[in-house]
Amino acid sequence: MHALGLAHFVLAHARSWCADSRLARVRLAAERDMALSAAAQAAEEARILRARLAVIAPGRRPHYPPAERLAILTLRAACGWPVAETARRFLITAQTLASWMRRLDEHGRDALVRLPQPVHRFPDFVAHVVQSLRTSLPGLGKVRIAGVLARAGLHLAPATVARMLSRPLRRTPPPTVDSSGPTTACRARTVTARHAHHLWHLDLTLLPTTPGWWVPWSPFALLQRWPFCFWLALVLDHFSRSVVAWRLFRSQPSAADVCRLLDVARRRAGATPRTIVTDQGPQFRDDYRAWCARRGVRPRFGAVGMTGSIAVIERFFRSLKHEMLRALPVVPLAMTRMHDELAVYLHWYHDHRPHQGLAGRTPAEVRDAVVPARERPRLEPRPRFPLPRGDPARRVRDLALHVDHVRGRAHLPIVSLRAA
Repeated sequence: MHALGLAHFVLAHARSWCADSRLARVRLAAERDMALSAAAQAAEEARILRARLAVIAPGRRPHYPPAERLAILTLRAACGWPVAETARRFLITAQTLASWMRRLDEHGRDALVRLPQPVHRFPDFVAHVVQSLRTSLPGLGKVRIAGVLARAGLHLAPATVARMLSRPLRRTPPPTVDSSGPTTACRARTVTARHAHHLWHLDLTLLPTTPGWWVPWSPFALLQRWPFCFWLALVLDHFSRSVVAWRLFRSQPSAADVCRLLDVARRRAGATPRTIVTDQGPQFRDDYRAWCARRGVRPRFGAVGMTGSIAVIERFFRSLKHEMLRALPVVPLAMTRMHDELAVYLHWYHDHRPHQGLAGRTPAEVRDAVVPARERPRLEPRPRFPLPRGDPARRVRDLALHVDHVRGRAHLPIVSLRAA
């Protein structure tokens, strides 16, 4: 390499002297020598690049863009190369080159340069709808977004939603108008329900108020009652995930309060469950077991300290606190206001919130055995996607996202899509 560097310096000095010579013959000799050197360097560069691609199987090599295909055919015609020589120089097969020539002869230049349009790719406005929904409701994940849009008629896979959320938009989005017999689980569970009101879950939870239900000094550190928190007792149907009955308390409810709540749940449901699953709290002992024995109900209890033993109702409490309690600007201190907030959230939960454990259906759709919104005729934004004969899907060229809210609560959205 050092020797080549010295030779390059000597040649550059000699060529510069020849290029400035007064003799035309000397100047032409210098130009010819530089042209030969440049051609040799270009040939070596092309050989190195071809050697890199030659180790890749022909089917796995990167494809030439349509414009470069036309340039290859033009260069072949200008140089008079045969098919085999052209294929060797550009590392393509003779069959590929023949197909390019046939397409050029039969359909002209536009057929060769035209880019293929995949039928499965969604237009950019669908990505805008997904990103607008995330902007309006940042707490929604990819699975929840897919479920919400499916109820509105647009069916996307969670992986597609994640890909659309990660890529930038390539067009100016339209304005968003913002105004104020199913399966019981995807996985096999230890406790299952065959029909509505076959199995209930019963549990208690704490709902902290604005001052909070815990302070680090005595005796308040031991108090778990109003005005620091509310107690919520709730009965949940396993089959439909709907709330059968609930009641707020200012202090920890007793076993008699729990039994009265169960009587209210039986009257509202018009049926008595076969099994009720609870934890092993003090409310679910002698009086509660006697109530179950009188009505022919089999009580089942979750294991102490074992995660997932009462997972269904605990997951509901997590959703309640995350989607309602933490979203409120001020948690109400009055009993009536907290009752109203819970009633509004449960209305939204039953009628508008897709449930992952119900395959995207809502608890009200399962409970009332109505046609789920996600199974109604869908919207198809892909213009080239083939639809089977008789498919009721409606093609749309653009979509606008509309977000309403239940009684003005910004944390309880009702999402719909309209053709723009």
